[in-house]
Amino acid sequence: MMNLLWLLLLVIPIWLLATRGKRRRGQLLLQKLTKEDWEHIDEHARIVSQAPLDVRKKIDGLVSVLLQEKNYEFVGEFDDSARKMQVVTMAQAALLLVKRDHQFYRKLRSVIFYPQAFTGGRDEESTRLGESWGSGSVVLSWRSVCKGGEDFKDGHNVVIHEFAHQLDQETGAGDGVPYLADRGDYAEWARDFKSAYEDFCEEVDANKKTVLDDYGATNPAEFFAVATETFFEKAEQLQEARPKIYEQLQSYYGLDPASW
Repeated sequence: MMNLLWLLLLVIPIWLLATRGKRRRGQLLLQKLTKEDWEHIDEHARIVSQAPLDVRKKIDGLVSVLLQEKNYEFVGEFDDSARKMQVVTMAQAALLLVKRDHQFYRKLRSVIFYPQAFTGGRDEESTRLGESWGSGSVVLSWRSVCKGGEDFKDGHNVVIHEFAHQLDQETGAGDGVPYLADRGDYAEWARDFKSAYEDFCEEVDANKKTVLDDYGATNPAEFFAVATETFFEKAEQLQEARPKIYEQLQSYYGLDPASW
């Protein structure tokens, strides 16, 4: 009886916290962003603005949750407000979740902003525009966030790229294979991505022009992140050049940007 009592004393507080968290998250999902928030999104995250109405309607709540549940750090001097930076960034990050069964980037704890390209982190010598850590951080150049968000057809979006890495890193491996909806999906994913990655690397080595950025040839994880950028920003070209990759990403994200 005593063992059962102690077990109840341990389980009940955890259950109460989980219930309270679900209730709070449910309330946040009903919140609406302000008119000013959407003006910032329209200007600096145009891939979100041009999404269908049913997608945009879900962005408000997703962003509200992400703003509340994640930490935000700012290294250096910025001309824009913290709120603007957070909303513009997380609206694009939310696009990767809007039609998926997800856990709000469960590993992510903090988003760190630098005004410009930055050095430090895992590689002290290189200069980077963004970085995703499996330990739970995304690091971004705010200038690059704006540049990528304002031109939504150039195939480059540092937010989408780094948050695709976060999804990939949820498995712990960071190998270009994120959690999929069904166990049976992994074999087809591996087959299609392996074949496309090998073909792509051969094209890059031959200096052929491709719809995907050459950086995707670095490794399978970068191929997945670059393919995700391209899926959202050069959807029709990717669909034509790499139909199987487009179909896999369409199924994974639950979206069809080629039709937007």
